[in-house]
Amino acid sequence: MPSFSRALRLLAATALLVAVAGCAIQPARDDDPWQATNRKIFNFNQKFDNAVAKPVARGYVKVTSAEVRLMVSNFFDNLQMPISIVNDVLQVRPVGAAQNTGRFLVNSTIGLAGLFDPAGKLGLHQDTTDFGVTLARWGVPQGPYLVIPFLGPSSMRDFPAYLLDTYFLNPMSYWVRDYHFRYYTEYLPYTLYLVQLRASLLNTDQFLSSAYDPYVMLRDAYLQRRNYLIYHGNPPIGLQENFNSGGAGGSDNGGGESDMEALLARQRAYDRAHATQVTKSASTPAAAASAQPAVPASIAPTPAGSVAPAHAASVAPAASSARAQGSLILTPAPATSASGG
Repeated sequence: MPSFSRALRLLAATALLVAVAGCAIQPARDDDPWQATNRKIFNFNQKFDNAVAKPVARGYVKVTSAEVRLMVSNFFDNLQMPISIVNDVLQVRPVGAAQNTGRFLVNSTIGLAGLFDPAGKLGLHQDTTDFGVTLARWGVPQGPYLVIPFLGPSSMRDFPAYLLDTYFLNPMSYWVRDYHFRYYTEYLPYTLYLVQLRASLLNTDQFLSSAYDPYVMLRDAYLQRRNYLIYHGNPPIGLQENFNSGGAGGSDNGGGESDMEALLARQRAYDRAHATQVTKSASTPAAAASAQPAVPASIAPTPAGSVAPAHAASVAPAASSARAQGSLILTPAPATSASGG
């Protein structure tokens, strides 16, 4: 009987969470006009992640050591350094270009094709950028926010830029185009790269799963990450204020309330209702209390706004990515120094 009672409590808690989450969908912002479609793709990506990407990543972690995974990650980071180097040049950032070039040369030689990172010990840290950042520096507007199937967060500016980076500057794309083996084994390096990326994010899944509205959290983390890269770690204060008002263009969504504020208001209402339920259950007999329990604190949702930007950057997609568009499915946010050019 205790296990049956526990199951009832979990079922009641789940039903309440679903009901609360159903109220969390926000009106479209001026930088997210296609939110309804984006949410459907986001849900598809989450299902794919839970069914395929995450289990494969967990299996990879089980059969490899932390040292091996670090070397694999270093190798692919180094392999794609030309993306950052070329875009540093296009952005007229000589300091960033010199730093990334030095890092690439040191790690490709002394670091044994990038398996090790001696450049980091010499102070040549990775300064990631991509063609989406280059277009932004050239004055190309962001355009509507997008969620791309299998890839995740992007925008009308960033997604075409990602395709160009991948096709012309990613060595793995040349490998796939120039070499053909039986059973499509030429795709194995890229597959390993994607598995490694997803595995590196397993420890951050809790941030997304505990968000009051995961879609909003991921979107806002992505857009803030992009601003961080565009302004080399120092976005203007006014830009953040415009972002919080509900859109990249600085205009709000009609009511003057940001998604974050709306989510916090709903969270406070949820907390008040939850507190009322706790009070009532405390004054009823034990049997009645077990039939109508409060939501366990361990699974109660938290507002998306409760995740600090630093955490968001680690959970979010690398929006930076010279490598992939940054979804929790595929792309982590690499550490980026704020060196200017």
